[in-house]
Amino acid sequence: MVWVPLRTTRTDRRAPLHAPATRCTTMSLEWLMDWSWSLDGLRDFIATGIQSFRDCDATALAAVACLLVLFVWYCYHVGREQPRAYATVNALMQSAEANGVQNGYVYCHSPECVRCTHHDGLNQKLYHNLQEYAKRYSWSGMGRIHKGIREQGRYLNSRPSIQKPEVFFLPDLPTMPYFSRDAQKHDVELLERNFQTILCEFETLYKAFSNCSLPQGWKMNSTPSGEWFTFYLVNQGMCVPRNCRRCPRTYRLLGSLRTCIGNNVFGNACISVLSPGTVIAEHYGPTNIRIRCHLGLKTPSNCELVVGGEPQCWAEGRCLLFDDSFLHTAFHEGPPEEGPRVVFMVDLWHPNVAAAERQALDFIFAPGR
Repeated sequence: MVWVPLRTTRTDRRAPLHAPATRCTTMSLEWLMDWSWSLDGLRDFIATGIQSFRDCDATALAAVACLLVLFVWYCYHVGREQPRAYATVNALMQSAEANGVQNGYVYCHSPECVRCTHHDGLNQKLYHNLQEYAKRYSWSGMGRIHKGIREQGRYLNSRPSIQKPEVFFLPDLPTMPYFSRDAQKHDVELLERNFQTILCEFETLYKAFSNCSLPQGWKMNSTPSGEWFTFYLVNQGMCVPRNCRRCPRTYRLLGSLRTCIGNNVFGNACISVLSPGTVIAEHYGPTNIRIRCHLGLKTPSNCELVVGGEPQCWAEGRCLLFDDSFLHTAFHEGPPEEGPRVVFMVDLWHPNVAAAERQALDFIFAPGR
């Protein structure tokens, strides 16, 4: 038997155990209107709820049970979803090798690649990627990226001719052709301490040039005059497994750098060789979110890098940092007997790009996205 209070008095009225569900619902509503939060009221509430549950239709119970199961499954699925773990250089190498990229150099075959293809829908694509990132993680800290994507056309078209990144411009970053060594002090010092290690691995690689004009793993770049060769360990965010195996200590060094860009299309690491008499045509880099670092390995006389109209010379065992979104060129006018100019080139994050922005840019500009 269940005792249910009436609206006007506390006198009890007996209710049949098997009353219809509608009657139980009405009685529960009436009781809720006059409930006095007493122990008796709590007891009556529980008893009425149990009775109402017993009187419910079997189909309704089945529907509620299905909804409960779906809710539990959804909570489990969302709980399992972890933030995207951005791979280290080692993970990129394993991924590339698993996909059959073993030819010594990674070429971009995708017409949708934002690094290589310019089209009217690029901004819409970037904004879609930003929205997807924000839905998974957060809009917090995305103000500059959102502003940059929204007004990208204006930024790229209205920039002075001295600085015109070809793909993406992040607004409100300090602008200068060259950066001091303190901009990325840890990585600069680490690279310079390992100068001899990188140089030794380059010299082993370069011996292969005595047997053929372009050994496997090297790429010849177009220049107005002379010859410019590159040996990529990371090319546009993709690791080159065969090349990394041939430079194991240099490859491991990349994993120790704190600000190396290794997870988006703007990240590269390579050995760059200019033969005597070579001139690299003036050009702009794709973005201002990075600093390009050159560690001098072999620096003959009459070799210069000119960025934004300002010339600088390389020095062996020293790093030179510059913003390659500025108009820049390089040349080697030294005598043939002095040999090639050789630098180890690696792309580092601009020091004023925040950690949250780096993670978002890695997502938006992930290779193949």
